[in-house]
Amino acid sequence: MSPLTRALFAAACLLSAGQVTAAHAQTQAPAPAQPATPKPPSRAQQLMGDIAPKLAELTDTVLFGDIWERPGLSRRDRSLVTVSALIAMNRPDQLRSHLALARQNGVKEEELVEAITQLAFYTGWPNAVSAVAVARDVLRPK
Repeated sequence: MSPLTRALFAAACLLSAGQVTAAHAQTQAPAPAQPATPKPPSRAQQLMGDIAPKLAELTDTVLFGDIWERPGLSRRDRSLVTVSALIAMNRPDQLRSHLALARQNGVKEEELVEAITQLAFYTGWPNAVSAVAVARDVLRPK
């Protein structure tokens, strides 16, 4: 039986069983489409969308929409790697948001502090001290 024959047979069965009537099929208009609720601006859009809209778009679509969603590492592990890289590069402004994201992604406070301690010996004491100051603000807000 061809696919078209099967489809016609199924339609005939529905009509004959009274589940769908010809009048019903003719009078049922499709539901009007609901207007899409605008999404709130992303963090990237808030931080840089006014001056660097393309960078904000790439941050949303490529960095967080693609790279962070790759299957090779969990979001938790990606957070720990990213926090470590930001500490190594001494980037406290970006570290602030990524420490908060790491907590959302399941990295424990103790693990973050241990990573800072470990990195002190590999990336330099000043980087670790700067990271501790940021971690204090993020992990233990007043």
